[in-house]
Amino acid sequence: METQSGNDGSMNLSKYLSASGVCSRRGAAELVVSGVVSVNGTPARSPAERVAQKDRVTVRGKVVSPVREYVYIMLHKPRGYVCTMEDPHAKKKAVDLIPLSREVRIVSAGRLDKDSEGLILFSNDGSFIARMTHPRYEVRKIYRVSTDGDLSPEAVRCLMHEGVRSGGDLLKAERVERLAPGKYEFTLHEGKNREVRRMLEACGRETRRLKRVAVGGLRLGGLPPGAWRFLSTDEVRLALGDPSGSHL
Repeated sequence: METQSGNDGSMNLSKYLSASGVCSRRGAAELVVSGVVSVNGTPARSPAERVAQKDRVTVRGKVVSPVREYVYIMLHKPRGYVCTMEDPHAKKKAVDLIPLSREVRIVSAGRLDKDSEGLILFSNDGSFIARMTHPRYEVRKIYRVSTDGDLSPEAVRCLMHEGVRSGGDLLKAERVERLAPGKYEFTLHEGKNREVRRMLEACGRETRRLKRVAVGGLRLGGLPPGAWRFLSTDEVRLALGDPSGSHL
């Protein structure tokens, strides 16, 4: 994935922060508004502000710069760990299970809530993070779920066709398959907050266990809880659902 820049090597601040692995391009606006981004010692005015290679960009006082080598990582997040990077009170952060050099700042591609487990991806490639998380790319995610009872056939049909309303959102599954009594596989392509749990709650069921087993064409496989590994180029393409590699 390449970062577009001007003939003089400059780029807008949002692309600069993304290429530095700080956040996605969408997240740059929030950082700038919060006042934590500075260019040459002056608070940044806009994510569209142009910055050059000679400029000194800091986030919360720490100098950042576009990375020269991207890393892509799969983690099997155990239950009890949070995906947030900023909560100073969180005792168990998923990113702390990946002991990389401090110079490599990785962020998660989406989240799994504290009580959920399974496949989650990390990278320092902001463009990859953006493609994995933006709804328009419809990257599929598959979850294995245990509930306190079976869903009715009507509820399953509703989840896949009409959808259910929860907290002002319309939640819909691409596919719901019953695997065993009280056990289901959900295939989604959006990724709203606690989406599967909210779907089941709307159907009168409680989620007892939730595990993400696939993202795009990438499967968790036999990776144990708490373990992580680097992804190959082919696996990055699988995660994106892009076997041709046209977005790499």
